[in-house]
Amino acid sequence: MLVSTRMNAESCRPGGGVGDAGAGKGGLVALSLRGERLSRDDLLDIRVGDDETFNGDYVISRDGLLKMPFLPPIPAQGRTTNDIEQELGRLLREGGFYDSTPRLSVRLVDMASVAVAVSGAVFEPHSVEVGVRSGADIDRARQAAIGASTEGRNLSTALRAAGGVRPDADLSRIELHRAGHRHILDLRGVFHGRHATDIVLLAGDEIVVPSRQCFQDELMRPGPISPPGISLFLSNLTQPATGNAPSAIGREVREVPYGTRFMQAVVNTNCVGGARASSAHRSAVLFTRDPLTGVSVVIERSIEDQLRRADRDDYDPYLLPGDSIACYDSRVTNLAEIGTGGRRRRRGGPADPLGGPSVP
Repeated sequence: MLVSTRMNAESCRPGGGVGDAGAGKGGLVALSLRGERLSRDDLLDIRVGDDETFNGDYVISRDGLLKMPFLPPIPAQGRTTNDIEQELGRLLREGGFYDSTPRLSVRLVDMASVAVAVSGAVFEPHSVEVGVRSGADIDRARQAAIGASTEGRNLSTALRAAGGVRPDADLSRIELHRAGHRHILDLRGVFHGRHATDIVLLAGDEIVVPSRQCFQDELMRPGPISPPGISLFLSNLTQPATGNAPSAIGREVREVPYGTRFMQAVVNTNCVGGARASSAHRSAVLFTRDPLTGVSVVIERSIEDQLRRADRDDYDPYLLPGDSIACYDSRVTNLAEIGTGGRRRRRGGPADPLGGPSVP
């Protein structure tokens, strides 16, 4: 076993790894988290028989209350439409509006976006807004039919909006803090195509992703809660150029899928190839940052050596968001460039009377 592999395994805190037996079953979800929960600014359609006094569309206020005429405010944040129906029926009876519970209908017309806080083992911990939709994305026919919903307010969407989970994340113990309560959720199943807990979020929720303090290779692949991709800062210039386009550095080689390794990016930046004699001593440098410690790391590799040892993970690390790669030419290439530049000057410069290039 490689020394680094052993050290990584020893530093791993207890927790459920992605590949553990039984992963992805979703675990037990608290009853208060199940189903479609209401949040402030959600739009409701309420019908009380044919009573025009109460019938209409209502928006849950910023304090999480449903406010209807002639009735006390109804707490709606975190509750289901069935809960609101029962509460509304009780208030109508107690207020003397009806002797018995009338026919009631409380339906969600449109879910509003919510702001939630995401911290811990994610690449960009900060407050994110999820569930935002442009006018072009709104399905008017579905809204007219009542019952519009969206996957944009799910837990997985918030994790992705915070840059995605880091390779040290413990997906078996993701914490959701809501209304003074802490819930533990298991999202390991998202990497196995199995059912996983992906609850609907509410305004004010806080999500904390614990760290196992070790690098987990199984998390370095595209998934519903991984980073959407990696944007790299690259340089493969053999000689100074007037822009990126002449040097083959464009959008296509700056964005690579999550899970890409160092050598794949080196190939993608045209650092590999050409005459073997002039490329033998070419090298590449990776500038990265340790996601656990935040310390910058510089890794230099001989490209020829890297090609021969591509099966060694120690010598072919994964790329992380924000990494930079620079390619350096070999001594033979540098000498060839000097010679080529000299020939250009001899061909292009005016000759002096002795037949050599003019000297300024």
